[in-house]
Amino acid sequence: MKRKTRNYGNDSISALKGADRVRLRPGVIFGSDGLEGCQQSFFEILSNSIDEAREGFGKEIRIIRHRDFSITVIDNGRGIPVDYNQKEQKYNWELVFCELYAGGKYDNITGEVYEYSLGLNGLGACATQYSSEFMHVTVFRDGYKYSLEFKKGENVGGLKKEKVKYDHTGTTISWRPDLEVFTEIHIPIEYYRQTLKRQAVINPGITFILEDEESENRDVFYYERGIVDYVNELAGESAFTEVQFYETSAKGRDREDKPEYKVKMQIAFMFSNEVNVLEYYHNSSFLEYGGAPDRAVKNAFLFAIDNYLKNNNKYNKNESKISFSDIQDSLILVSSSFSTVTSYENQTKKSITNRFIQEAMTDFLKAQLEIYLIENREEAEKIAGQLLVNKRSRETAERARIDVRKKLSGKVDISNRVKKFVDCRTRDISKRELYIVEGDSALGSCKMGRDAEFQAIMPVRGKILNCLKANYESIFKNDIIVDLLKVLGCGVEIKTKHNKNLNTFSLDNLKWDKIIICTDADVDGFQIRTLILAMLYRLTPTLIQKGKVYIAESPLFEITHKDKTWFAYNEKEKNAILGKLKGKKVSIQRSKGLGENNPEMMWQTTMNPETRRLIKVMPDDMETTQEFFNLLLGDDLQGRKEYISLHGHEYMDMLDVS
Repeated sequence: MKRKTRNYGNDSISALKGADRVRLRPGVIFGSDGLEGCQQSFFEILSNSIDEAREGFGKEIRIIRHRDFSITVIDNGRGIPVDYNQKEQKYNWELVFCELYAGGKYDNITGEVYEYSLGLNGLGACATQYSSEFMHVTVFRDGYKYSLEFKKGENVGGLKKEKVKYDHTGTTISWRPDLEVFTEIHIPIEYYRQTLKRQAVINPGITFILEDEESENRDVFYYERGIVDYVNELAGESAFTEVQFYETSAKGRDREDKPEYKVKMQIAFMFSNEVNVLEYYHNSSFLEYGGAPDRAVKNAFLFAIDNYLKNNNKYNKNESKISFSDIQDSLILVSSSFSTVTSYENQTKKSITNRFIQEAMTDFLKAQLEIYLIENREEAEKIAGQLLVNKRSRETAERARIDVRKKLSGKVDISNRVKKFVDCRTRDISKRELYIVEGDSALGSCKMGRDAEFQAIMPVRGKILNCLKANYESIFKNDIIVDLLKVLGCGVEIKTKHNKNLNTFSLDNLKWDKIIICTDADVDGFQIRTLILAMLYRLTPTLIQKGKVYIAESPLFEITHKDKTWFAYNEKEKNAILGKLKGKKVSIQRSKGLGENNPEMMWQTTMNPETRRLIKVMPDDMETTQEFFNLLLGDDLQGRKEYISLHGHEYMDMLDVS
């Protein structure tokens, strides 16, 4: 069968025209045809108002988020020129709202109109208009009110112009992003808040007002000192240095054959024990991926701090040099740069590539940091100490990560790798139970008393390491803990800053439906149980949250009358049984340790699903759980004594005190 082919000739080539250039390919302009692209279309309009305010025309920008997902941006700038343009032989409104790559910002190398512009590429207002279901524009300037209306990228009714009196010049633009262009137009309120806060940070003295019709809330964003106030806000009480602020300007070119342009930059930073933030802005646009400023900051800080550590003999003998990640762990830094020429990676402006900006910022920062570390000896010593702690913690964590992955990896049968572990027969995880028991003697009686089809036994030898107090290196050198983790099969959860790469946890890899802690009903047994729970709480907390962990209750007393035996798990139960057998000759025996029980008793009291007593370990809120573990196993000896003094009697019926 001959396949049909379309003719591909001179008539096959076509070009999108007018609004279709954006409406049919929004991702080309906005980076996406989804919510992210829709948000970028809003930012394009906002950018033009910011550019006006930055030039000193209007210090307030108002944004209204309407219930129908339409948006209004109101500024007090000079008003967009929309009347007839003799030079271009067109109306300016056509150039601004209907022509891509048209605008008032192409001569900004000379700085005649907008010296440092965010809305640089002449695309924003037009692209947003083209991608809108409708757009209404009102401009006050030159003693007139100008009105424009657009629907789906087409002008309706031309330019309306009337002589009016007004309080101030400015532009109001209202529009609704079109669902025929974007797959989603419901921009979340948090996007507006985050965007406007960032713009307030980077544009000191400009007020941004957000009105949300949906919630009827009104937010105001204003930073008098810009990035300095913001860095202080981020640090809160956690900073151990004062905020540093540097600014400069320079002229240069990205390549010898390229034109010279101007750049100015501001950097604010401080060091903190708890917070780490790096944020870069260029021409008021948040650079999510950084680019040139990010590379400059990394090069300069690493160079200056490594020099300080070497020159002041802070490194140990043969110690490796610091990395930027060790600096970043304690650094809060915000940079804001502006240039008359900017090379963005694309229209969404999330990264810049200017070589000159990177070189100028690197050289400037290196010089300033060298002076800072010399002139502020006390702060320099604090910084050096903390960053070396970060470095050594990272290196220790890396060694532990390699060790843990080595110890916990592999597909070999765990029964061959873990000493004294006794597996069960079934591979059906929904039926498999793991008994963690105390010592070899308990292993023997549990092994004989169990149902080998679905019950496995893992003995622990003595009191295991207190995982709440030990560091990860010590924990993963402990054979008992490593063996337990191998048997569980699910890996470990690590959430601390320097050890997060240790995280290997996956609930899907858990080999058991129930993990049952089975220890003697005495003080030593309770302590071993608590230490096992502490290990699970620190290394695999999800197992507790998902209800996988149980405690097997062991009876304290055996009460026998003739050939019948009753088991009591505490003093109250013993007294209740004796009450029922009042007047009869009974034998009361303190229940033996698990290792001394006969297999039949082990099955009946501890392992038979029909007769055993299991306590499911329920997840409390994390704060309360942490508090109690710290109280029971932590360093607060006085607190532990006070708790036992106040509450010890509540636990006495669990023990034989006769």
